[in-house]
Amino acid sequence: MSECPGIELVCPAGSLPALHAAIDNGADAVYLGFRDGLNARNFPGLNFSPAEAVTGIEYAHRRGARVFVALNVYPRPTRWAAATAAVDAAADAGADALILADAGLLQYAAERHPALARHLSVQGSATNWRALQFYRERFGIRRAVLPRVLSVAQVQRVIERCGIEIEVFGFGSLCIMVEGRCALSAHVTGESPNTHGVCSPAHAVRWQEQPSGRQARLNGVLIDEFAAHEAAGYPTLCKGRFEALGSVMHALEEPTSLNVLEILPQLLDAGVRAIKVEGRQRSPAYVAQVTRALRAALDACRRDPANYRPPVAPAAALARLTEGHAQTLGAYSRPWQ
Repeated sequence: MSECPGIELVCPAGSLPALHAAIDNGADAVYLGFRDGLNARNFPGLNFSPAEAVTGIEYAHRRGARVFVALNVYPRPTRWAAATAAVDAAADAGADALILADAGLLQYAAERHPALARHLSVQGSATNWRALQFYRERFGIRRAVLPRVLSVAQVQRVIERCGIEIEVFGFGSLCIMVEGRCALSAHVTGESPNTHGVCSPAHAVRWQEQPSGRQARLNGVLIDEFAAHEAAGYPTLCKGRFEALGSVMHALEEPTSLNVLEILPQLLDAGVRAIKVEGRQRSPAYVAQVTRALRAALDACRRDPANYRPPVAPAAALARLTEGHAQTLGAYSRPWQ
């Protein structure tokens, strides 16, 4: 648990073992989804049944941690009944908060379960204080997860005026899309995180061994090719390699990981309420290592923020886990602002 009152470390739980790993290594809260295709990590083998969620929530509560249930797609009309049933299931399981994006689901949750905290998902794409004010006044949200497109200065200005808790991403994969507005996966597969809860759905992924290397295809479209010595990442369209400007390259985005270790004092000074780790699709071992590293860094920052430097061991641990062996501050770092 945190040594830093007022600042939460929120970690991913794609399974019950991952939930245990996060809480046992210092997470203040975890977030999970049901196995229903209504959250933004809809992959085979991930997520929770309602009974498993009850077990996980009880485990967390016994150790003083909280559990948030992500229900952050925009459900199609045919899935509305399933979506509202998932809201009810989260409330029945004893969840501490719902993470929602769809206005209809926010309204349903506010009316049916007013005591259950509502957090605006990053999929809600709210990047300014007026948008957040709207969600607070209409749906009573207590917290919002900001999309990864704002600088630290912009985050601070939002916090100063929005009147709710703000959660930001601190570690994990990045995407060039504004969350909640991604169309690339749908362009190739017909399914997007916004409606189906998954980018590059597993059923559309194909690996093919060729003399030139291992090819990754998405719904028949060649996304990447890996030589024998290369690590093959999960194929997503935005991070594929394509022929452009006369050469083959990562034309849209290079694989890299967000890592805010070096700017923790600035984020905390800005009034950020929670640091979030991306990665419900990751293994329990990954979750344990990332949680342990960020817990140590956050506590070091709390103890002596004026002289804080990223602790060597946690920094090295996170560096080993970065996507593409590269790290970035992303939009947080805009020194010209």
